Amino acid sequence: MKKIGIVTRKDSPEVTELLGGFVPWLKKNGAEVTLEPEVAQRLGEKGRSPEEMAQEVEAVIVLGGDGTMLGTARLMAPRGIPLMGVNLGGLGFITEVSKEEIFEAAGRLLTDECPSEERMMLAAHHLDAQGAKKGEYTALNDVVVNKGAPGRLIDLETTVGGRHVSLFRADGLIVCSPTGSTAYSLAAGGPIIHPTLNSMVLTSICPHTLGVRPLVLPEDVTVEITLISRSAGAVVTYDGLVGNDYVEGDTVVVKKAPYGATLLMPGDRDHFRVLRTKLGWGGR
Repeated sequence: MKKIGIVTRKDSPEVTELLGGFVPWLKKNGAEVTLEPEVAQRLGEKGRSPEEMAQEVEAVIVLGGDGTMLGTARLMAPRGIPLMGVNLGGLGFITEVSKEEIFEAAGRLLTDECPSEERMMLAAHHLDAQGAKKGEYTALNDVVVNKGAPGRLIDLETTVGGRHVSLFRADGLIVCSPTGSTAYSLAAGGPIIHPTLNSMVLTSICPHTLGVRPLVLPEDVTVEITLISRSAGAVVTYDGLVGNDYVEGDTVVVKKAPYGATLLMPGDRDHFRVLRTKLGWGGR
């Protein structure tokens, strides 16, 4: 792969310094590099928007945290463009390359020696009470319905594959992919799913009934969540990046997306080592 796009975390002071050496190195090794306009201007280069970039590149290197990676995946995954994440943020579950490893990892990318993993994505439709579409979105991590008013539970009528599951009275519900099982769902008590599996997890947020537990669902079902609360509104978010008001009668329909996200794994990736190092899993 020689046509490389670079998407960066906008508020990171490290980006310009890092790219000052990295971009010339890529070009020296035969790469055609496409940068976002803001970063390109600082480096004296010509820039392209991520949307324009998606039309030109063969792979994208993402410099930032998981949030930057999630936003980039929504743009690049429909076009089958693989992503390599370089962690400039916090935990970095899906931005696994450290900035110290960036040259070695990029070298494997340029010589087509970089293994990859295909990650399931979610497709969601937001419908009003009459069934009219209010929005259409994709997510790599999760789709979340959360209460809008503090101190009030919301009532969420939920079906899976057209079959009634429950009327959940809770702070909200999370539908996540395996990649998202180590994000908000995990904090809400959901299980960890191996990221290469194809399944969905339905996790309630602070349910009123103690017997409510997370559900692991097959990849081919459709989850429908309808807000029936009259006194409390809610919000629905997609990967925590895009959100809409969610009013009485609204339904969010979630299913497996027709495409996945391809994540490049230049190192010897071990999912269980990630759990130990990022989450302190099994530590004493």
